[in-house]
Amino acid sequence: MAHRRPPRIDGFLYCGLHRYFLTLCTFDRHRIFTHASLVACAHREIVRICENDGFALLAYCYMPDHLHLTLEGTRDNSDLRRCVKVFKQRVAYVLRTEFSVPRAWQEGYYDHVLRSDETTDLVVRYVLDNPVRAGLVARAEEYQFSGALYWPEAT
Repeated sequence: MAHRRPPRIDGFLYCGLHRYFLTLCTFDRHRIFTHASLVACAHREIVRICENDGFALLAYCYMPDHLHLTLEGTRDNSDLRRCVKVFKQRVAYVLRTEFSVPRAWQEGYYDHVLRSDETTDLVVRYVLDNPVRAGLVARAEEYQFSGALYWPEAT
């Protein structure tokens, strides 16, 4: 099944001190993020690449068939497109070699560049509440595959 690559914002460089909300879907929406050891390996790679590329991982949530991330560039040369490309490649390699997952990701990803008037707390809360909205847990704190640098109060 062919998936259309979500477009990027025309003229926006995706570099520098910006905040982003990302959604990355698994290939054909296969439920691959269901085992703690697999999620731990994927998360280790994403954290490492984000740190190397100058991004703070503000929040994450590994749903069975997709991943939500809230990232913030910490350097003038923090390049979101490069960072996502590298961590998608690296996670795909690890999942293929260590867990026999033939294809990890759908092509492309969805991004939202947070504007200056958007509250990061609300975006982080949205990410953390995803398993509750999906009916996987009663409270966000119960979900084992999500976390944040800080835990904003429910609004």
